[in-house]
Amino acid sequence: MESTQYAVIGAGLAGAATAWQLASRGHEVTLLERSTPANDAGSSHGSARIFRYAYPEEFYTRLVQEAKNGWDELARLSGKELITPAGAVDYGALRQPEQLAGVLESCGIDHELLSAEQARTRWPQIAFDTQVLWHPGAGVIDAHESVSSMVDQAVAHGAQLLTNWAVDSIVQSDSGYVLTSCDGRSLAAGNIVVAAGGWLPWLLGSLALPSSFIAQMPSLEVRQEQAYHFPYADASDTAYTPWPTFIHKRAGWQAYGLPGGRDAEFRGQKVAQYNGGKILPSAAEQDGRIDPENRRRVVEYVEKYLPGLIPEPYAETTCLFTNTPSEDFILDRVDGITVLSPCSGHGGKFAPLIGQLAADLATGAGSVPEQFRLAAIGAR
Repeated sequence: MESTQYAVIGAGLAGAATAWQLASRGHEVTLLERSTPANDAGSSHGSARIFRYAYPEEFYTRLVQEAKNGWDELARLSGKELITPAGAVDYGALRQPEQLAGVLESCGIDHELLSAEQARTRWPQIAFDTQVLWHPGAGVIDAHESVSSMVDQAVAHGAQLLTNWAVDSIVQSDSGYVLTSCDGRSLAAGNIVVAAGGWLPWLLGSLALPSSFIAQMPSLEVRQEQAYHFPYADASDTAYTPWPTFIHKRAGWQAYGLPGGRDAEFRGQKVAQYNGGKILPSAAEQDGRIDPENRRRVVEYVEKYLPGLIPEPYAETTCLFTNTPSEDFILDRVDGITVLSPCSGHGGKFAPLIGQLAADLATGAGSVPEQFRLAAIGAR
């Protein structure tokens, strides 16, 4: 039986970041992935995720500032541009752009608060309906290349990557834990980090966790989200797009969009309804099917609010969101198991920092914000 000091379950953004951090600190690490890193059945595939600083409270905005240092380091080490600059606009009555502007002001982040008319002049392809927050430091994360880069760094520091290694059970042993795969392979580990995203609800019963720890776990809502790629109405946008990323939040509806990058063959915008997909027991029950009603709603939204797009999607995809009730991340540890779920649809931008925090927690080298501990999450 093979053995390792740290077994990290899941090679998405969170797991890859954790493996990179642990390995770079000299720890023996085995990264287990049920398929391949950043595969289409998880939450970290593709080339288009929003990187932004705008949050309604300073806590997350300051964490983004910390995470950016990790992104810069990863870009330096990999020699790749992992975040493409695009800027971001936030608007809609429930998005509260004035409040967001106040947070960015407090954190020293470059931004402008524009009237709807000023914004429409700058971006006529978007039909703004309220004041607009613009912050130019936002961009688009290439999730697949980011995962690949972090896995490469982990392996370069001695980590072992095992693909097609789906965890079936975990039992305690005298020296730690024994993990068994669905095809019968076994791995002994002194410590475990679980970064399984939408697979976490399915794995919880197999993790050898104390009942008191599990009792604090909030309900996890796994959604099969749906996103659509719409072509630019102006053909010149194919070569270079002046489109920012956007979040538009109004009563009963929240939409987001971003340049689709490689996912959209660089010729369209990725648009989706936030948390508009069906709820699943876990990632194991996803089917990859698009709901026609959701497609209709998004097309109607594009027709009304995005005149710079042709309201006929030329590509569509599904992706998993795994939400906690408060949309805060889970980062906690009991015995030798660290549970890591930086999700709720906004975790990707924090990946390098989450890896650092998880490595601190798993090794005892540091602490994590109390807001991410189960006791705090359960109290909200």
